Formats: sequence, structure tokens, C-alpha cells
Amino acid sequence: MDYKKSFDELIDILVRESGSDVHIASGRYPALRVNGELIFLLNRAILTQEDISGMLKAVLSEEHYKHFIEVEELDFSYQYQPEMRLRGNAFVQQGNLGIVLRLIPEVKTFEELNLPSILAEFARKRQGFFLVVGPVGQGKSATMAAMVRLINEERAAHILTIEDPVEYTYPQGKSIIDQREVGIDTADFSVALKSAFRQDVNAILIGEMRTTETISTAVTAAETGHLVLSTLHTNNASQSIDRIIDSFPAGQQDQIRTQLASSLLGIFSQRLIPRIAGGRIPAYELLINNNAVSNLIREKRTHEIDMVIETGSELGMIDMNRSLIELVRRGEITIENAYAYSNNPKNLERLL
Repeated sequence: MDYKKSFDELIDILVRESGSDVHIASGRYPALRVNGELIFLLNRAILTQEDISGMLKAVLSEEHYKHFIEVEELDFSYQYQPEMRLRGNAFVQQGNLGIVLRLIPEVKTFEELNLPSILAEFARKRQGFFLVVGPVGQGKSATMAAMVRLINEERAAHILTIEDPVEYTYPQGKSIIDQREVGIDTADFSVALKSAFRQDVNAILIGEMRTTETISTAVTAAETGHLVLSTLHTNNASQSIDRIIDSFPAGQQDQIRTQLASSLLGIFSQRLIPRIAGGRIPAYELLINNNAVSNLIREKRTHEIDMVIETGSELGMIDMNRSLIELVRRGEITIENAYAYSNNPKNLERLL
């Protein structure tokens, strides 16, 4: 069997159906995620262990395949066509091989992503720490890529991305963009971040902050004249701040709290909501760090940040419930989905 051809055929179907992910595993039909829903391809054969192994051998380097066999999991990227790239994860479950692929579209603008134009203000900053947060699959990477695109279009800067794996790629613009892939170009996120201090970097995109060391180095980079963009798998701004601080030992928490209070630019939380007309559209929350927010962080009063966001619209802050209500009023999403995606349904009901 031509496993490369079979692999590419599944990607063709994904693109044709406007899907986001392909699920491939031995013992079941391949499946696509389209508009957030899983659809099984019942017209194709159930895949075998040999099929999955053959596909991996066909698309991975010999070194990568050997590494996967040794550790039984692997993040990788796959360049399907010159303009089409996918992020993949290979894994083992109950002894069976599986692959999940996510299609990485071209880098879009804030307007194309239906994101607020105020994000451009943060991309134009020369120093500070900006977080894009939310659960898996909610468009965080696309938002950060739009920020990098803006920098690349507007000024001559040295932009460094540290990713696992590299996702979006960028056309030639005004900036120099170096993209380092963990496991290939660098040992890990923290090593690459430390090297960045010697690479005359202006802006750093960190694909994910997984360790305390990475978080500490990222915050330090933001304090020392760099714009740092990164993500966390958290639900909102206040939870993100708590997650960062709580990841440190008790004796270091006051220090990171002080650093974060001074270096944080803002936190953008987003959810992709099923659209009535088809597809998905983002609802979002935006915290902008100001003197009041900085004081709340320093004084261990992060539980009050949600109220600051709710009452801070005149300062440019965006409350998630108000974002959901606006989408309902515009006929973009249903009231039921607004409740389903709200972090505070009782408050949503009060505002409706």
C-alpha cells in the first residue's frame, strides 16, 4: 500500500470539508473534526496497526520515527503542500497507534479572525508580557500568529518563535523571523529562551509555557526590553495569573508576583463558538494591566480582577459575557451556546 498517498488523501478530505483536525487510529474509521463536531469517514476502511505505522514511516524522518517508537509519543509538523502545513501528534493508547493532525491555515489578520482591533496595540508594544489563554483548540495560536504578522508588516524587528512543533510560517516582510522547533533546533523552551538574550531579539513568541523555568525566563525577558507573547491553557485572566504564581515555590511567589505586576501588558482569553450560519466565531475577554490591576496582583487580590474587567470597558477591557451577548444580539450565535460557553452564566442572565 502507498501509505503516503493514503495519508495525503485524508488531508485532502479534511480541506474539502473545511475541517480542522484528522483523527487516525488503528481499529477504527478515520474521523474529521468539522465546526467542532467529530465526523467518522465510514466510506473508508477501518485502519490497522500496520496502516498507522506505515503512515508514520512515510511522513517522519527515520530519526523521528525511532524516537517515537522509543517514547511512544511525538509532536511533529507536516508540510503537505507549499502553502499547507499541519501540526501532528502521534501516540499509543492501549497498545494501539494513533495520530491526530491539525490543519494550520495561512496566517490571518485580526479582522479575518473576527478579533478586536485593540490587539494591534499590544503587538506594537516594544516591551512587556502578553498572554493568549483558553482551552485547547480555541484559536490561541492563530491569534498570536496574527500579532506576529502585524509586527512583520509594520516594522523591522528580530522576531524569535520557540515552538513544539513550529506551526505557522510567515512570508518575507520587514522583520527577521527565526523559528526554532523544540527537539530539532533546541533542546527545550527554557534553553532557547536563555539563548535569545544573546541573539539581539525584539519580540519572542513562546508556543507554550510548560515549566516554571520557562515562565521565569519569559517574565525576565519581558522586563529586560523584549515583547514576549505566549499561551496558557487557562480559562480567564485571573486564573492565568494565579496559575503562573502558583507554579512557583512559596518562597519565590512574592518575587514573581512583583515581576508580573510590572511586566504584564494584558491577557486575552478566547473561545470559538459555533456560528448559526456555520463555522465558528470567537468570544473573548481582555484584561489590560494598569495601576489598579498591578496593585491587585501585588496585594494577592487576583479574585477581584474579574470585577475590574466587568467595569473597565471605558479603558478598553472586554468582558466575556458582554462579548457573548453582543454575538447573540448580532444573530451570530444562539442564546443556548452563550450560556454553554460562559464562565459565569448567572451574570450572563442578569445582563441579557
